[in-house]
Amino acid sequence: MAGAVQRKSATYEDLLAVPDHQVAEILDGELFASPRPALRHSHAASAVGGDLLTQFHHSGSDRPGGWWILDEPELHLGGDVLVPDVAGWRRTRLAVMPDAAWLDLAPDWVCEVISPSTESIDRGRKLPIYARERVGHVWLVNPAAKTHEVYRLSESNWVLIHTYVNDDVVRAEPFDQVALEIGRWWLPEAPAA
Repeated sequence: MAGAVQRKSATYEDLLAVPDHQVAEILDGELFASPRPALRHSHAASAVGGDLLTQFHHSGSDRPGGWWILDEPELHLGGDVLVPDVAGWRRTRLAVMPDAAWLDLAPDWVCEVISPSTESIDRGRKLPIYARERVGHVWLVNPAAKTHEVYRLSESNWVLIHTYVNDDVVRAEPFDQVALEIGRWWLPEAPAA
């Protein structure tokens, strides 16, 4: 095609050049730099990770265990570099956590906390990559709308299993062995001025 401009794929060196106050990812060969999450977003991600870490990181008489749960791991999947808000690997697939800067083994579960600046990237760019890499479950958590969407991979398509709202107490795949109080994930509303 005459006059077509061929785009250069982003490299890891391009990603490393992004300032530290931004989250950098390479998705389908394109570099994306997003601002660090706002506090509402950070609180939700920390609460999700904390709830799951408490129940699933270490097994015990009152906890199922069997998972590695990490906040903002860097994933190198094919030519893509992703940084989900929270991700988990079953210990049956990842027996020992390597001492490394990133993982190239796709997680079994990912949680993306939706914000206005990242929603189109999370839904439009990252979900197809997670499907390609056979991630079994994705949670999309929206702290502004107070919603928790649970998706399961079926063949190569995402199937919405359930959308939870507000203060629901949920048993959400793949962590349905325990009840989670999603109201703990939301910051309280600021008092009116």
